[in-house]
Amino acid sequence: MQVIINPGSSRLHASTIWIDDPGPLTDFLCAEDACFLRGSDGFVALGEVARHESTSMTEADAWWRQMVSEIENESEMPGRFGTGPLTYGTFCFDPGHTEYSSVLIVPEIIIGRHRGHSWLTQIGYDRVSPELPPRHSKPSPRTGLRFSSGSITESEWMGVVRDMTLRIRAGQASKVVLARDIEARTDDPIDPRWPLRQLLASYGSCWNYLIDGLVGSTPEMLVRRERGLTTSRVLAGTVPRVEGVDDAQRAAQLVSSAKDLEEHRFAVNSVIESLRGHLLAMHVPEAPYVLTLPNVLHLATDICGISEPGLSTLALADAAHPSAAVCGAPTDVARQLIAHYEQLDRGRFAGPVGWMDAQGDGEWAVALRCGQIDATDATRMRLYAGGGIMAASDPHAELVETDAKFSPMKAALRETL
Repeated sequence: MQVIINPGSSRLHASTIWIDDPGPLTDFLCAEDACFLRGSDGFVALGEVARHESTSMTEADAWWRQMVSEIENESEMPGRFGTGPLTYGTFCFDPGHTEYSSVLIVPEIIIGRHRGHSWLTQIGYDRVSPELPPRHSKPSPRTGLRFSSGSITESEWMGVVRDMTLRIRAGQASKVVLARDIEARTDDPIDPRWPLRQLLASYGSCWNYLIDGLVGSTPEMLVRRERGLTTSRVLAGTVPRVEGVDDAQRAAQLVSSAKDLEEHRFAVNSVIESLRGHLLAMHVPEAPYVLTLPNVLHLATDICGISEPGLSTLALADAAHPSAAVCGAPTDVARQLIAHYEQLDRGRFAGPVGWMDAQGDGEWAVALRCGQIDATDATRMRLYAGGGIMAASDPHAELVETDAKFSPMKAALRETL
């Protein structure tokens, strides 16, 4: 479905200018706006010119290419990463097994910052003259915050994990990622800017996003490309940080865990195989490193290469999704097992979330550590977390891992500024 917002003429115009550093980009956000930020870099997107709901990334990519061909781009810095017109969106983990829709959106106003340079882009059907929009007051926390079980209880979920380990031992798959959800409720509608600000303060090194009611902070980048250089950060193998226990000790346990190393190997190999045919060259480190976050430690591998000309980052994301890090191995078998046994509609959780510009450069992260505001009741938010199940997995240990992965969003909803 395509929606065009109030066209004033038959052709879109985009105007981009350099601006002085505008300070915190989140100051320009309303609750219905969007952003994609890592530290102080990234962008906020205000308003909507067009919206496209689709069932596939291929269809969405074609729609954006058509949109780009119809935009008259007036820019002081043509071709610079993220400048000029761009589109952002979120995509469902498994379009065939969800009630949610995937979406791409073209905003009216973009305020961006990248490597010390700041810019302002305005897009519209009438001739545009960019002016910095007004700033907004900080959001207020909601009252009466409470959490409850999601689609199934903790005990039921551990039962599903136990059953999946038996299926893996029987040879049905090598790894299956199982997710669970919990529900957050408040007395008043949730303003997504509130948890976003908390996430940025605590997880600034991650990719923080607010897009169409989905808000989160992910440490995993499915695919990023800037002027041909393509990178992917793969995470698999996790241990929670424990108060009073030295991180170095936990990291040593992680890098010596046969179960976690094998789980990580499956994830890395799946990305290598999916991107191999689309990259002219590829570099893969021999061993993972340990990525330390405030709540957990991950095994991580950064893959890089040069992408083929003409491919967009969304096309590359389509090729790489879903990786074994969020699905399992073999991919098709794991996806079928998830659909039949997980007892959860993941929606956009673990799907690509991000943006791309008119040149096809951009960033598509994996939507992790996130919550989705209910479209019909804004006092409700669904939080998601998952873990990779292997033959040697312990159901209670997997439950503890998912609890640690819930903690960023739970804390972000609780904390005061």
